[in-house]
Amino acid sequence: MTRIAKRMSLIDASGIRKVFDLAAQIENPINLSIGQPDFEVPEEIREAAVRAIRQGRNRYTVTQGIEPLRARLKSYLRAQKGLGEAEVLITSGVSGGLLLGFLALVDPGDEVLIPDPYFVIYKHLTNLLGGVPVYVDTYPDFRLREERIRPLISARTKLMVVNSPSNPTGVVYSRAELEMTARLAREHGFLLLSDEIYDEFTYDETPPSVASLHESTLLLGGFSKTYAIPGWRMGYAYGPPDLIAEMTKLQQYTFVCAPSFAQYAILEALESVRNEHREAYRAKRDLIYEGLKDAFEVERPGGAFYIFPKAPWGSDEEFVHAAIQSRLLIIPGSVFSEARTHFRISFAAPDSVLREGVQILQRLASKSVQK
Repeated sequence: MTRIAKRMSLIDASGIRKVFDLAAQIENPINLSIGQPDFEVPEEIREAAVRAIRQGRNRYTVTQGIEPLRARLKSYLRAQKGLGEAEVLITSGVSGGLLLGFLALVDPGDEVLIPDPYFVIYKHLTNLLGGVPVYVDTYPDFRLREERIRPLISARTKLMVVNSPSNPTGVVYSRAELEMTARLAREHGFLLLSDEIYDEFTYDETPPSVASLHESTLLLGGFSKTYAIPGWRMGYAYGPPDLIAEMTKLQQYTFVCAPSFAQYAILEALESVRNEHREAYRAKRDLIYEGLKDAFEVERPGGAFYIFPKAPWGSDEEFVHAAIQSRLLIIPGSVFSEARTHFRISFAAPDSVLREGVQILQRLASKSVQK
């Protein structure tokens, strides 16, 4: 029997992937589980990628990413987000940036503040490295509150994760919430890690990046959602030069570099391609929220393409199991939380699929009235 490393017992298989596997076994599923855009890659980006491949841009690049792309990103982030001087590293997706960032920062015993609900990787990376996840309860409305964060801060607090717009809730933190979080980080001397992969999907207001409020912030962003290219694995890290230097060193021994052809394609895209789908996704947000708000306890998402209703009866897994029996694929909330009360819906799907999903959920919710 293979002697697997003990650290592997600290993480388990993603509950999202389990649902993806289940989707392959169901005939004509109504799939509201997958977190990737349902639109095609813009033609200009596809052509730029093909051009890069044909021009021989298929070899390794320097570990930190090609200089023109890094320079363009620095300029973009300073202009669009009001960020100060920092260094940039091109990563293999935001997940690659998260791995490098956690590896460079978290020692055994270090505490990581994680607002709950959370994207699954934060918890598991912390555990994998021997850190201690400390969950900040944000229920019922998924907002950050000082009175819930401050008591959890200790001498072992190393960093706090901020994810806005949020996966799985769709919440966009307000300026006041971000300013409060930045103030606590400065007061207690811990770093902020801001996951901003959904920054191009905000529907009501666009608060500042917390990186513009606290210089000791590692900002992670990418292009998977904006340009519908999750398989290209293109992201970036922007932060303190000493931290980026350590992450670059780690990338030499892990990912080596981000995909070469994609770096050149993104460089062209940043000059001309904009997110043309925000209005369509705002309409999808409204469609799903209006369809659920009378039957479920649910917060109106301000960004991303997720909504996180409370199960009207049973545990999250019991309710999701009933939905799957009706061919509707959604994700149990406990995949993203220490609570077992909610479930995640992705509204990155055609409107006809969303309407069909709403009808099934309304029917399932009515069963709680009958009980």
